[in-house]
Amino acid sequence: MCAKRLQRSGRQRRSPRKLKLRGFNNLTKTLSFNIYDVVYARRPEARKEYLEYIDEEYNADRLTQVLSEVADIIGANILNISRQDYDPMGASVTILIAEEPIEPVEPQSEQVLAHLDQSHLCVHTYPETDSRSGLSTFRVDVDISTCGQISPLKALNHLIESFESDIVLLDYKVRGFTRDIRGMKHFIDHRIHSIQQYIRNNIQERYNCVDINIHQENLFHTKMLLRDFDLRNYLFATAYEDFSEAERFRVKQILEEEMTEFFYSRNIY
Repeated sequence: MCAKRLQRSGRQRRSPRKLKLRGFNNLTKTLSFNIYDVVYARRPEARKEYLEYIDEEYNADRLTQVLSEVADIIGANILNISRQDYDPMGASVTILIAEEPIEPVEPQSEQVLAHLDQSHLCVHTYPETDSRSGLSTFRVDVDISTCGQISPLKALNHLIESFESDIVLLDYKVRGFTRDIRGMKHFIDHRIHSIQQYIRNNIQERYNCVDINIHQENLFHTKMLLRDFDLRNYLFATAYEDFSEAERFRVKQILEEEMTEFFYSRNIY
């Protein structure tokens, strides 16, 4: 089985000074993840077993747990949870959140609709296998959209650690405006030059990171590719000792090539 883990340590970051606002903070902050995990499964039976393993390991219950932890980290209150496991594979979970606690009221439809486009957590999984190369891929899409003072950036490190992340593609954007007590409009309420400033040092050390940012539009994009990996942790249902030196070199090479193409989002090899 896969055994990739990230160390859990790092420095504390200082909280930014908050704006004094006239009323509610109307800014919408959205953080989107694409997370890839890649393994090699030599036999067709092993590839089938990998898909079954992933489907069970990251089912709707597990994803609900991860997103509930995210809600707790960013300081949001859960309004509603919708989750679904799919046949033959894959799962989705959507959680509607609010910044302030809300007393349950019957019926709740107006509350849910009021927060649908403003504050929500959403995750989808996409297991996949290639019968020709033996590579199997698990992709996770995560979206965190918040309004008010709560920030999705607080959940960065937890999400990277919650999945076995070989490649991470991150998008962060701020939309809308809010007014301070003087009536001046603010289109962003915190200082940011890169998503990387919110990622712990011990995590960044494991990855090659590239930024593509449009600061004037409050758009930030960071790509992360694992620097190196132990092949033993990327062989599914087959022992490392069962491969010859030539096979080990070939398998590691095709894994690296696959990761590189995911990182650049294009066919290269």
